[in-house]
Amino acid sequence: MIITQITPFLVDSFLLVRVYTDQGIVGNGEAGLWAHQKTVYHAIQELSQYYIGKDPTRIEHHYQAVSRNTHFMGSVLNAAMSAIDVALWDILGKSVNLPVYQLLGGKCRDKIKVFNNVTGDTLAERATSAIRNVENGFNSLRTSPFFSGWENQTSTQVITMAVEIVSTIREAIGYEIDLGLEIHRNLTPDEAIILANELAPFRILYYEDPLAPQSVDALDYVARHVHIPIATGERFYNVQQFKGLIDQKTVSLIRPDVSLAGGITQCKKIAALAEASFVGVFPHLMGSPVNIAAFVQLDASIPNYVLMESNIGADTFNEIIVQPLERDAGYLVVPDRPGIGVEINESKLDKFPYKPRQISSSFGADGAVIH
Repeated sequence: MIITQITPFLVDSFLLVRVYTDQGIVGNGEAGLWAHQKTVYHAIQELSQYYIGKDPTRIEHHYQAVSRNTHFMGSVLNAAMSAIDVALWDILGKSVNLPVYQLLGGKCRDKIKVFNNVTGDTLAERATSAIRNVENGFNSLRTSPFFSGWENQTSTQVITMAVEIVSTIREAIGYEIDLGLEIHRNLTPDEAIILANELAPFRILYYEDPLAPQSVDALDYVARHVHIPIATGERFYNVQQFKGLIDQKTVSLIRPDVSLAGGITQCKKIAALAEASFVGVFPHLMGSPVNIAAFVQLDASIPNYVLMESNIGADTFNEIIVQPLERDAGYLVVPDRPGIGVEINESKLDKFPYKPRQISSSFGADGAVIH
């Protein structure tokens, strides 16, 4: 069996890829550099020149050959390789009529625990959203403890409102439901420390991305001064970056993205590094149902998986795949179909034209870029 064609598809805000073989088996994958999909699209086209004519089952070999060719690294190339890597695993599973998780050592769990997001523009809306999610079967929730316009508030106002938001949610759902916080890299180190210490009494499951990702040392400074588990890593794109983060013992949860951090091949290794240090895997999920399916295969196969986003909004795009995944309250059911368990329906892709993302930032009251 050899690869005959690789075709990327820009669909809505997603970048899908299909890898075709001379035996009629087609693999499906997705790239996760969501802010620069068109750039990754062209990278996939360029890298395809290497893969065409090759045996699709030599997955690790191909990753090494492409990534070590000139040792130019970066998120664009890694996103492109990640999409192709997932598609190659899909082909391998289909070729032996097994789901990918079986090829990774079998299932460690029968279903995948997921959380849903608490949203709303007022305290009352956040409370209502939290209650509705619990009624829908979710026992793990996440919220961003900010309201629109926080950029123009003082640090004291931002911290005060964040505490009010979390307090309101806890009052609505009690303390038997897990609650995590998505900070979205919005704070300075000292702001992150002050806020985390204010929120500690609310039994927060994780404190996600309190800082911009460029400095692990700055994050380590925060971690040494707070008592909430820190989660980060969604912007990291290779195993070496994750090893440094894990070795520094800064975080309790790492957030690799299968569609960015090297596909299933590399994320399995990242999970093993984390397992050795008793660090949990909390995958970053951004993408279509194709991406969700790839994550589910990895999640099922690793012992230190914790949870991931339900991405319930992705149901809108289930038309682009054949046999969508099933959700059982706060869990996703692991399919037993070959490969990653879903198939891209090319005939439906035109219904969702590509929507390029415009570069935009948030600005403070003085006009400076905040985020």
